[in-house]
Amino acid sequence: MKIFKYTTLVLICEFLLTNCTANFDGTNSNPNKITVESGKLSASAMFEPILYGGTNYLTYISWFWNDELIQHTANTAYTVRQEHRYYIGDSNWTSLWNHIASYGSNIYEMYRLATIQNEPALQAVSKTLYVLWMQNLTDMFGDIPYSQAFQATKGIKKPVFDSQKQVYQEMCSDLETANKIYAKNPYVNSSITSLDGMYGFDMGKWRKFNNSLYLRLLCRISGRPTTMIDSTYTVLEKMQQIVNNPSEYPIFTSNDDNATVHYSAIDPYYSEFDPKDYTEADFTAYRLTEETIKLMVVKGNDETVDAYIDPRLPIIGNKRPKYTYWKGTVAGCTPEEQNTADKGTSYLNYTTLSRNNSDEFLMDYSEVEFILAEAALNGWISGGEKAAHTYYENAVTASMKKWSGFGTIISNDYTITDDQIKEYLNSPLGSWDDNSNHEQLIINQKYLASFWVGMEGWNEYRRTGYPILTIGAGCTFNDMVLPTRMAYPNTTVATNAINVAAALKDMGGDNDMKTPLWWSKQAIEEGK
Repeated sequence: MKIFKYTTLVLICEFLLTNCTANFDGTNSNPNKITVESGKLSASAMFEPILYGGTNYLTYISWFWNDELIQHTANTAYTVRQEHRYYIGDSNWTSLWNHIASYGSNIYEMYRLATIQNEPALQAVSKTLYVLWMQNLTDMFGDIPYSQAFQATKGIKKPVFDSQKQVYQEMCSDLETANKIYAKNPYVNSSITSLDGMYGFDMGKWRKFNNSLYLRLLCRISGRPTTMIDSTYTVLEKMQQIVNNPSEYPIFTSNDDNATVHYSAIDPYYSEFDPKDYTEADFTAYRLTEETIKLMVVKGNDETVDAYIDPRLPIIGNKRPKYTYWKGTVAGCTPEEQNTADKGTSYLNYTTLSRNNSDEFLMDYSEVEFILAEAALNGWISGGEKAAHTYYENAVTASMKKWSGFGTIISNDYTITDDQIKEYLNSPLGSWDDNSNHEQLIINQKYLASFWVGMEGWNEYRRTGYPILTIGAGCTFNDMVLPTRMAYPNTTVATNAINVAAALKDMGGDNDMKTPLWWSKQAIEEGK
């Protein structure tokens, strides 16, 4: 795992009071150092390692955790790798908790410095990034400290855990604050624009990202429609307000707006999957699953005949040599089933995905269009099914065009053309008219488009129950239950026992991977 290490930022993870350091876990085999000179700690100096290192980390956990949990892939090449069987324990929970909270802590400090140094642009950016990271933390664990997070210097060494409902309300408030700052188009010193490999500190683009992230949050808690976001608006009322007021709440309107971090491959700006750190064997070990193949391939008379394939599939995957068809492995298979399940299986494409100058993604325009499609279909915003259909096709088109750029790495001639996109949208895989369950179609396509966008596939599965997944016979460690959350680390339980106990009581379950989160489909159906 590649982490941008930076010296002098001795930022203790006050949130946890355990084991967090400025360079996190120190496991990087090819250290890339973005340094901050002693005595020159500033918000702008903190921004660069947070953006590049943080995006690398989110890409890493998307590959290592999200894809295995949600059955994009299954690492069935080694018996020691059993994430797809949910063999997950305290060391894993600790690593995830510490890393994500450490970034939250550093961004909290970045905001503090921006306030002291009177840099409103960096204040707004800090707010947006803080919500992004805390959204990842709460969506992974449930109730977390938010109102009292990172305040050990104020004497708060055992912060309370806010309910997930409260966390979402506070995150929405932070995004409102950021949007108001962006609206003033705050001054950005030209000397720091090169530090931002995503938007070059273009405040208009950061504002769109902020409000698109706002839509993600509102969609995530849409199953709790009467929840008040503030003193005026419920969840769905706020969503309608954002959609109806693009001048006040601009959102992504094309792939040009994507929250994509660009890595130059000039030291230290290397993307996560630098070929110096990852071999082809690391990628062939990650087999595409039956679920992925089912959603991306129309089979002919038998499984060895591919009648039609999603044009994105040859970009993200490779067929096994000597095999003429795409085949998925069984996610969660038992060790005894593994050899049979793996025979002839397709795997991740090393050529396209392992590059030191690859783009990495925090959020895409396609996600916004999928949110709008679901919202229109369910009557959360105006437009009805007709609008939902349009939003849906916009989303699929955006995803196709995004991945088309990666296709040129395979061959200068491999691009996904407009005609191919049209054909796809008329195929059994993507046709609106040929699929009667439009909500399932939207989320299934969102699942495919979310490949390597953080933990969004897992998040959306728990929210909606889509795609419909088959739990393999080898998933006994978590009693055949796809993890509903990650458990709090033992050190956190030991050092903040009273507040952890209150959080578990609020969530209505034990400290395990079977207690559902507040916004999840399961919790809502169970009345929790």
